[in-house]
Amino acid sequence: MNYQAVIFDMDGTVLNTLEDLHSAVNAMREHEGMEGLSLDYVRRSVGNGVGVLMDKTLPEGYPRRAEAEAFYRSYYESHCRIKTAPYPGIVELMGELKRRGVEMAVVSNKQDAAVQSLREAFFPSLLDFALGTSDSLPRKPHPEMVWACVRALGRKREQCLFVGDSEVDIATARNAGLDVAAVSWGFRERSMLQRLEPDYLADAPEELLRLFP
Repeated sequence: MNYQAVIFDMDGTVLNTLEDLHSAVNAMREHEGMEGLSLDYVRRSVGNGVGVLMDKTLPEGYPRRAEAEAFYRSYYESHCRIKTAPYPGIVELMGELKRRGVEMAVVSNKQDAAVQSLREAFFPSLLDFALGTSDSLPRKPHPEMVWACVRALGRKREQCLFVGDSEVDIATARNAGLDVAAVSWGFRERSMLQRLEPDYLADAPEELLRLFP
């Protein structure tokens, strides 16, 4: 174990974005004349990008899907920092990793404009690179976004640890050839993560420090 860089997922890993995602979904549904969905339903629906989120929050075959998705994207981009905040201990973890010379990146299935906005708001001097979805890269669990981060950091895959909170993140790390640490404070249950057998399972941010002596 000689990790020199860490690639974090964003939602549910470094930032608690759930309430703003929930608000955006329900604003979109209200705009389309539908009732809102519960916070827990949205929690279980996020992680695979906007397309899958629309699959889970709009009726099957919905005729105005493209318009609803465009509304969601615009609304979320302009309302992504209302209640969102780093999880307790995350900023301290990143500060200590930086002190130890560990390079850090974030990769997310969230649209890139929102990723960059959140990076600047919460981690302006801590992250070396951040990447969200765009038309030019397939979303996680495809490995290309992670490989783009590895290249941007100038590291080899075996030098990088992926950290995430979901089955999508564990699959992404496996597909990309990186070791993975799952975290239990995010959007998925600890028992589910444990069944997927990540290389490490952390219950608090400071537990990750032992992987970077």
